Amino acid sequence: MSKPNQTNEQGRPLKQVHLAAHFPGVNNTTVWSDPEAGSHIEFSSFAHFARTAERAKFDFLFLAEGLRLREQGGEIYDLDVVGRPDTFTILAALAAVTDRLGLTGTINSTFNEPYEVARQFASLDHLSDGRSAWNVVTSWDAFTGENFRRGGFLPQEERYSRAKEFLDTANELFDSWRGDEIAADAATGTFLRDAKAGAFVHEGQHFDIHGRFNVPRSPQGRPVVFQAGDSEEGREFAAASADAIFSRYSTLGGGQSFYTDVKNRLAKYGRRHDQLLILPAASFIVGDTDEEAEELSREVRRAQVSGATALKHLEFVWNRDLSGYDPEGPLPDVDPDLGEHHIARGRAQVRMYRDPLATANEWRELAAANNWSIRDLVIETGNRQAFVGSAETVARTINEFVQADASDGFILVPHITPGGLDVFADKVVPLLQEQGVYRTDYEGTTLRDHLGLAHPDTRTAAGERVAS
Repeated sequence: MSKPNQTNEQGRPLKQVHLAAHFPGVNNTTVWSDPEAGSHIEFSSFAHFARTAERAKFDFLFLAEGLRLREQGGEIYDLDVVGRPDTFTILAALAAVTDRLGLTGTINSTFNEPYEVARQFASLDHLSDGRSAWNVVTSWDAFTGENFRRGGFLPQEERYSRAKEFLDTANELFDSWRGDEIAADAATGTFLRDAKAGAFVHEGQHFDIHGRFNVPRSPQGRPVVFQAGDSEEGREFAAASADAIFSRYSTLGGGQSFYTDVKNRLAKYGRRHDQLLILPAASFIVGDTDEEAEELSREVRRAQVSGATALKHLEFVWNRDLSGYDPEGPLPDVDPDLGEHHIARGRAQVRMYRDPLATANEWRELAAANNWSIRDLVIETGNRQAFVGSAETVARTINEFVQADASDGFILVPHITPGGLDVFADKVVPLLQEQGVYRTDYEGTTLRDHLGLAHPDTRTAAGERVAS
């Protein structure tokens, strides 16, 4: 809770800052050349990361997902060869080595089935005593779908339609147990005598299933639901169905615009502003002084973007093999290939540049004006660290963003795994606690408690709504 009588400039009570940790997996964030960089597949790495996040009283740990190794120019992308273990396996193992930290997994709604996913999340919620969360995502490309029985069958315009019905169907399964009293008696088998326990029927465009859900009501009732997406459809989906949205806006202005837009969509779904949290991803660099942090930031960015990485990034836009170009030289004078076939497959970045020719021209102008090489351009226009400075500066800036309604908190992505979160936990968190905007201990046991979210309602046998 905030310290008594603490208010912001508008006279309202200070908001509490929410913090989470993103185990970055395979990406362009991790500095693999750093001797402190560890494994992304050994359980000891996940355990260290999770224990640090829990020591710092973070709300949750977040795992991304990759359903196929990414390719570029017909070869496996260099930074993707390490792969990623199964999400549910990792989270279930982490439930055994943590006590309060929320456990958030990204699970795809395009190539999975509601019964299977609902059963896995309900099981995880039981194993963790109510700490599970589901980041609901869609898959947009047939390339990823080739790994699945229905590979590539779903037109892109239908993916949010399926995702919405997928989530609705999963919620029907979670709610098929009518209340805590049945879940509490599950060990004795008394629920088997209730004809309604677990029964469900769903008939829709994407799913036509009926049966009996075999996992009793879990501690949270349902997992916390996250959504990640910046499109119009994604924002609407989050406003209608999600408990939190994982966004990419880490600047003050961009964050405020996104925050206002999404929060203002809630009313038409009968929801209040506090029923959806907005949590951008954010990287950080902490130094003993602001100047030291700025210097370290420059070093990290150059380590993140090697010459080969810079060329690969440029290929996202040019859609051509640029391996013959010097990354320390000028940008290509040839225009992007606007053909339908793309050189990069299975990469989200492909969707970020909707007008490659305009992007290429903009980049050429920037490079010419600043005398940038290809590598310089990628370093300067890529994802920069959101928070750079001394611990005092980083803590103050994060709090300013939250109080200014640019976010409700941040999902932190360190550039070193698994130990990169330690400096934030040791130096920045105590300062946020001193400001009275961050918890000194967990006040509840479930992830919904940490996030200030009510437990969802369920139905009794008579059809009445009750809080679970």
